[in-house]
Amino acid sequence: MSSPARNKLLISAFAAALLAALAVLIAPGNPAAAHGNVIGPASRNYGCYERWGSKFQDPAMATEDPMCWQAWQANPNAMWNWNGLFRENVAGQHETAIPDGQLCSAGHTENGRYNAMDTVGDWKATSIGNSFTVQLFDGARHGADYIRVYVTKPGYNPVTTPLKWSDLQLITTVPNTPAANWTHQQSNGVQIDIPVSVSGRSGRAMVYTIWQASHLDQSYYFCSDVNFGGSQPSASPSASASASPSASASVSPSVSPSVSPSVSTPPVTGACSASYGVTSQWSGGFQGEVKVTAGSAAIKSWTVTLAFGGTPPIQQAWNATLTTSGNAVNATNVSYNGSVAAGASTSFGFLGSGTPSAPTVSCSATT
Repeated sequence: MSSPARNKLLISAFAAALLAALAVLIAPGNPAAAHGNVIGPASRNYGCYERWGSKFQDPAMATEDPMCWQAWQANPNAMWNWNGLFRENVAGQHETAIPDGQLCSAGHTENGRYNAMDTVGDWKATSIGNSFTVQLFDGARHGADYIRVYVTKPGYNPVTTPLKWSDLQLITTVPNTPAANWTHQQSNGVQIDIPVSVSGRSGRAMVYTIWQASHLDQSYYFCSDVNFGGSQPSASPSASASASPSASASVSPSVSPSVSPSVSTPPVTGACSASYGVTSQWSGGFQGEVKVTAGSAAIKSWTVTLAFGGTPPIQQAWNATLTTSGNAVNATNVSYNGSVAAGASTSFGFLGSGTPSAPTVSCSATT
């Protein structure tokens, strides 16, 4: 064989080997390539990866799983790297290293890759009983110096409220446990099953897990949305919703009209304010969000009016009940987000058809 031909074969073989090596390094979701996560009740980013990793560009996600949709739109690497949500060199000072409101992103770790995990809203929740099991997967066989499992205190609602350290109650701690002693030994890693028991709990809550790995000062932080004793609340968009908005669709009136406010506490204009924004956009549709902020006094309920220049483009909404009248859409709070403390905020979202246009927004509330 001539030297040029031999060189060409060698170059081709080297290129093929290099591509194969790169494929192993960058393949998303390979548990053996990184670290670990809570897979049951699934953490926010692992759950989004598990449900949508094979179809992350499917527009159906926007209606079926809007919180995962906003996370994928914000940074898909947060899901591909579901096993890398950690901080280093915390030295056990978790509350100092991670500010309130940033617990689910480990304090905006990895240059903000996981910031969308802190977004407040109606994340898919796992239904559990008062006795349940936390399943932690360790793809790199680090083992644990300790694992702490917290549950949010009664009254905390992850649908409407950012997570703070003061919202958490420590339920159980697993002491130093080498990977060889974890519950399940698998070819691609190890898994430990942690029994957890609480009493008298019902409704939405958060399970928060801190895993202090043994190989380095490396701390992992996982938010798992749960629903004690129930099924997924109806506030989420239906899983059977169509994959993409229809350009000709209009807002459907609510089947059950909102309850009229008491005569003694009429809605007060100026008791709240509202701002409108577009969070994502695709060919033929978009996702919008409206933030509702209470004024100087707490409010008990609110209504936002969106006045469009033409036929309202809204098709489906969550965290609010919609009615339409001409070119205006009235959005009224649902049961869990009507009460807003003075100066605090809540939000609702919706899907729209066509190209987004900014409506005139007004807000009224009962105090």
